[in-house]
Amino acid sequence: MSNIVALIYDFDNTLSTRDMQEFTFIPALGMSPSEFWSSCDKISHERNMDHILAYMYLMAQKAREKGIDLSRESLRKMGSEVEFFEGVETWFKRINDFGASLGLEIRHYIISCGLKAMIEGCPIGNEFYNIFACDYLYDDNGEVIWPSVAINYTSKTQFLYRINKGVEDVGEHKKLNMYMPQSERVVPFENMIYIGDGLTDVPSMKLTRTRGGYAIGVYRNPQDASYLVKEDRVDFYVESNYREGGAMDLAMKAILNRISAKILFKELSENSYKSAMKK
Repeated sequence: MSNIVALIYDFDNTLSTRDMQEFTFIPALGMSPSEFWSSCDKISHERNMDHILAYMYLMAQKAREKGIDLSRESLRKMGSEVEFFEGVETWFKRINDFGASLGLEIRHYIISCGLKAMIEGCPIGNEFYNIFACDYLYDDNGEVIWPSVAINYTSKTQFLYRINKGVEDVGEHKKLNMYMPQSERVVPFENMIYIGDGLTDVPSMKLTRTRGGYAIGVYRNPQDASYLVKEDRVDFYVESNYREGGAMDLAMKAILNRISAKILFKELSENSYKSAMKK
């Protein structure tokens, strides 16, 4: 059994304290967050449009109107202003070290409906093994011409299979959809831990847990996503505080301890069987 463990995070309101666009981009438009997201909802309903594509369209349209640079480099600079919940910026090394003490290789992933360039440019952008998020296609002048990747709530699950099979090139579909023996898969679902804050994460939480993995729900206020508990979507439901010794820290370490124990049990069981067969 592989010793690679994937920690898979939503981004907005899971690691960051608000939607990433609300720190720099939306204020630059002279709009409030509620005005911007209401406009997205209106476009989505009136034009029968996926909500994620609607916000990407509105961002590009408003950026042109206001003369705001929406190049990849500009989005990365905007990402540098994103703020995080307490303990996030020291979380990765602590968990990596704890995993290593158990013989586990920890890989951190993002699967987000937000923008990849903003996440890449944020203060924790270099902590992730891979970032799966929405992106734009640019022309030779760096101008947005089309969405290149749009990840909505249910399509997030595709990326769990990409992590599972090690097919992380978003443009590769044939290998992703072909049968792959469990023994060849890079990260078993049993070694996946999905961390999210709400409704948009439910399909990924359900798939991860159905396949033997784990899900952690985070909240700022307990009532914000109580349905995650009522509908049994998560193994733990904890405050969005990542400091050492907090509930999130303890929950993650408990899961990692369990994964490590299962790997050890499987190895000992297989070795004892092989030893008996030789006699």
